[in-house]
Amino acid sequence: MLAIDVHQLRKEFKVQKNREGLKGALQDLFKREHTEVAAVKDISFQIPQGEICGYIGENGAGKSTTIKMLTGILVPTSGKLVVNGFIPYKEREKFVQGIGVVFGQRSQLWWDIGVIESFRLLRKVYRVSESDYRRRLDELVETLQLQDLLNRPVRKLSLGQRMRCELVAALLHNPSILFLDEPTIGLDIVVKTEIREFLKRLNREQGTTILLTTHDLQDIEALCSRVIMLDDGRIIYDGGLDELKSRWGKGREVQFQFTDPISLDAVSAMTSGLNVRWKLENDVTAKVWIPREMNVSEVLSRVVGLQDISDIKIFETNTDEIVREIYQSGSAEAPRDLSALSDEEPVEQKEPVKAGAGES
Repeated sequence: MLAIDVHQLRKEFKVQKNREGLKGALQDLFKREHTEVAAVKDISFQIPQGEICGYIGENGAGKSTTIKMLTGILVPTSGKLVVNGFIPYKEREKFVQGIGVVFGQRSQLWWDIGVIESFRLLRKVYRVSESDYRRRLDELVETLQLQDLLNRPVRKLSLGQRMRCELVAALLHNPSILFLDEPTIGLDIVVKTEIREFLKRLNREQGTTILLTTHDLQDIEALCSRVIMLDDGRIIYDGGLDELKSRWGKGREVQFQFTDPISLDAVSAMTSGLNVRWKLENDVTAKVWIPREMNVSEVLSRVVGLQDISDIKIFETNTDEIVREIYQSGSAEAPRDLSALSDEEPVEQKEPVKAGAGES
C-alpha cells in the first residue's frame, strides 16, 4: 500500500505587485494588482509504506509548500493528493490521527509551561488513551533521554533538547507517517547523530514512513536510500542516492604515502596504460585520480606490488558537491563525459574514506 500518492500536484499563489514611487503607492491603496506565482508545478511521485525518502531542493524550490499540502495545511490548486488513504485538506480530523509533523523552525510545544504539560495537552488533542499515552511516553522518553527535561519550561531548553521533545510530541499518538521539515537545523553534530539514529530505529522497528526535507545532505546520506530533488517547483530527480552518486561522481582520488621518496615519473610508470592522473603532494606522498568507471583495485594492485606503502586514503566525491553541480546545470541528467577531466586539476573538496571502505 502507498503511504503517499501524488499526481500532477500544483500550487499557485496570488502575489501583490507593488508599483513604484509615491503615485504607485497611492494607487496600491485603492486598487491592488496581483500576479499568479506557481510554487509547485505539476509534480508526481509515490512513496510506499515504510520508506525513508529525502526531499531536497534550494530555498524557494517548493519543498515546504509540498509538505504543507501533504499535511493538509494548504489546499492544492490542482492535482491528486492521497496520504495514508485520506485527502489531507478534506478529511482533516481523521487524517491528522495518522501523521506526525516536526517543523525545525516552529514549535508545537507551549513555551511557558513544562514539557510534560505540553505532552498531556497533546494527548487530549489526539485523543490517545491514558494507557497508550503512558506506554508510548515512557518508551520515547527513555529512548531520547528526556527524563531530566520533563518539568522544565520549553523556553529554558536548548535547541537540541527542544528538538528531541518535538519528536516525542509528534510521535505520542503513534503515527504511521512522519513529516520532518529541517529537523536538525542549527543542531550540533552530537545531537544530529542522536536524532538520526533514533529515526533509523523508528523506521526499522515500527515501519514508520518518513519524508524528510533538509539542507543538510549528511541527514540524507545517513537516513535515505531514495531522494527526490526539486528545482523551481519541478522534480528533476527521483531515485536512489547511490545511482545519483554513480551518475554524477567524478571518480575517486587515492592518496599514497610511500616509505621512500618518489618521483612523478616513477608513479606514472606504475600505472602506464591506465586512464589515471598523478600529482605529487610532497617527496613521499602522491595522489592519483581514478575515473568512476575504473575499479580502484586495478591501481592499488599495481602500486602496492611495486612500492613500499606506509598509508593509503581514498577520497570520494561528496554528495554536497554533486547536488551543487546538478543545480548549477539545471538538470539531473548524466553530466558531460568526465574522461576529459584527465587534463584538469582534480577536485579538492572531498571527504576522505579509509582504504577498503565501501561507498556510504
